Amino acid sequence: MKYVYGPVPSRRLGKSLGISPIPDKTCNYTCIYCQLGTTTNYTNTRAMFYPVEDILDEVRYALKQEKEIDFITIVGEGEPLLYEGLGTLISELKKITSIPIAVITNGALLYREDARKDILEADVVLPTLDADSEELFRKINRPHKDIKLEKVIKGFKEFRKVFANQIWLEVMLIKDLNDDVESLKKIEEIINQLKVDRVYINVPIRPPTESWVKIPPTNRLIIAQEILKAESIAHFEEILIESVDRESPPFNQILNILKRHPLRNEQMYTLFPEMSKKEIDSMLDEMKNKDLIESILYNKKIFWETKK
Repeated sequence: MKYVYGPVPSRRLGKSLGISPIPDKTCNYTCIYCQLGTTTNYTNTRAMFYPVEDILDEVRYALKQEKEIDFITIVGEGEPLLYEGLGTLISELKKITSIPIAVITNGALLYREDARKDILEADVVLPTLDADSEELFRKINRPHKDIKLEKVIKGFKEFRKVFANQIWLEVMLIKDLNDDVESLKKIEEIINQLKVDRVYINVPIRPPTESWVKIPPTNRLIIAQEILKAESIAHFEEILIESVDRESPPFNQILNILKRHPLRNEQMYTLFPEMSKKEIDSMLDEMKNKDLIESILYNKKIFWETKK
């Protein structure tokens, strides 16, 4: 399974079958809080990275293996709007399943008409807005040189004019960067112009790209919820992790998920219910010794990631 992974638990989307239509760490941002590490293919150019039909073949297989899926989520290891086949992919998915389709995006390319058009058939689009100024935008999201915050906001507004379904906006809060009252009120002013259906506040609950990135204190999160009129997803999702790629060796199943989604130690034990805790621990140690994966202690929890 090269493109499809999970299902993984999502704090917003329930049981989510993931699709990654882009190569590893291909993005037009390199956010300080990204759970996948520094962007290595730093680009703002859309491309046809993979054949649509190859992705659909894996989705068809996954749907036969797993019947209980709340959303098919297009996200992956970077920015999905960089994939030129996205519109065709969503249209074809609509033909083979009635499961709602979500697109998780930084929203940077919504200033382009072709990018907006490509996701019009999605049921939910989940963009991100973390900053109220160009200076803060460049400090937190570190966008490609061709992307300006003003341009991004304009793209959000243009998309809202043509998109009839749900837009759920996420604001990632970073301690001492965008969690103060002044910044939050300015972000609120922008959000009020965007006419989104929901607002979520999030925090870097998984190990971030930059080690100095910290989670804001609880009192600031409560204030942020009030100011932004937002729901909070500043907590871990449920433990249960599954894999539709059961025919692959356990090593491959782990790597397939980890390159898109770091896992907590306790989640590893739900991935292979037929194996004992001792067997899983031994397998993880073997993969670690082979430099395939690494464990990181972050906020008093052990996470597993692919080796950077």
